[in-house]
Amino acid sequence: MIRNVLVTGAEGFIGSHLTEELVFKGYNVKAFVFYNSNNSWGWLDTLSSDVKKEIEIISGDIRDADFLRRKILNIDMIFHLAALIAIPFSYESPDLYIDTNVRGTLNVLQAARYGNVQKILVTSTSEVYGTARYVPMDENHPLTAQSPYAASKIASDKIAESFFRSYSLPVVIVRPFNTYGPRQSLRAVIPSIILQLLGGSQKIQLGSVYPTRDFTYVKDTVKGFISIAESDKVIGEVIQIASGHEISIGQLAEKIINLINPSAQICFDQERLRPQNSEVFRLFGSNEKIYRITGWQPDYSFDEGLKKTIEWMRQSSQLEKANLYQK
Repeated sequence: MIRNVLVTGAEGFIGSHLTEELVFKGYNVKAFVFYNSNNSWGWLDTLSSDVKKEIEIISGDIRDADFLRRKILNIDMIFHLAALIAIPFSYESPDLYIDTNVRGTLNVLQAARYGNVQKILVTSTSEVYGTARYVPMDENHPLTAQSPYAASKIASDKIAESFFRSYSLPVVIVRPFNTYGPRQSLRAVIPSIILQLLGGSQKIQLGSVYPTRDFTYVKDTVKGFISIAESDKVIGEVIQIASGHEISIGQLAEKIINLINPSAQICFDQERLRPQNSEVFRLFGSNEKIYRITGWQPDYSFDEGLKKTIEWMRQSSQLEKANLYQK
């Protein structure tokens, strides 16, 4: 019976929500967070004391293979979310993305081989597909590395697949499309738009407004992870978490503007564009496979999720950074 779980990247956006929900569901949770001299646990610091007291914190670095091997003991299941995820920074520092995303995933898999782990969920991303060649995009869609970040995640996925095929390691690759909600990085498109509006800006700075994305509210993404974790039909599979809907960035911005300040306008910002051959113009995912295997369906409509995200950001101390993210 699976009871003892480890979440890497537990201090992050999705990781903190997942860690919290696993505690609510009665799992014994170890949270692996990136070591820092301030002893910060990231978003885990904001959880209630009742939740935090149920979590065992492990501070370290997934790039440290020996440390991981010593810590992945008596663990039944691993949720591997730790990664560098910002696409713009991957253009500046691709080496760091390889070290963290590829080498880090390899270290987790190697440690799991010797730790008698019963299931490892390796987190992928819809960015591995590049621009859609057909829609809705399913798990068989071709992979295209349109950024160093995407390349690092493709490599991570393929290493995980190879460990399943070579060593019968009980791996499943979980591939979320765009997740949004409370605690997301302020540089992601939805928080960036909300922050500019809440900061009083009448001119919302955006790059290209034409690409489309498939957005899932974070609590639904977390529910997807857990539904996959609790299924006995997923080992060796790639499984997407997607809403099954798409919206352009321009339409998204107009929707948020109407919810906060209908008089605001969208303005083009050249600096926010990706390199020409790197822009992913369309992401629109199928959720047929996860529904067929686990019965998962999203609980939150896009409008509901947006309203919850806006309300959280109204109350967040991050509103103080509004001026930084208008630039």
